[in-house]
Amino acid sequence: QVRLVESGGGLVQAGGSLRLSCAASRLTFMAFSLGWFRQAPGKEREFVAAVTRGGITTYYTDSVKGRFTISRDNAKNMAYLQMNSLKPEDTAVYYCAASNVGSAWSQPNNYNYWGQGTQVTVSA
Repeated sequence: QVRLVESGGGLVQAGGSLRLSCAASRLTFMAFSLGWFRQAPGKEREFVAAVTRGGITTYYTDSVKGRFTISRDNAKNMAYLQMNSLKPEDTAVYYCAASNVGSAWSQPNNYNYWGQGTQVTVSA
């Protein structure tokens, strides 16, 4: 079956950087837009960023604009989230997701497949 596997999470001090990766398998990768979401304890899952099929257009939630960059490598079936200037409020489990809907990037219900998540912890 389709698998999305995230990696790259960890513990980092505020102001530091992490790069999350998402490896996709058994998926027609270029047919799907890709998104990153996050969920902090006691909070709802939150949209972080999305990239369209060709990797040309990206979308971000306001709180990460200018700090995070989403990208994809269609030749390798990989997606990435480069996170710079991390803040304690970025602490959450980060999920990679794939969508064939083609719009409404911030809506979790529009995503067909999800990874298991990777923990990001930012200390003050």
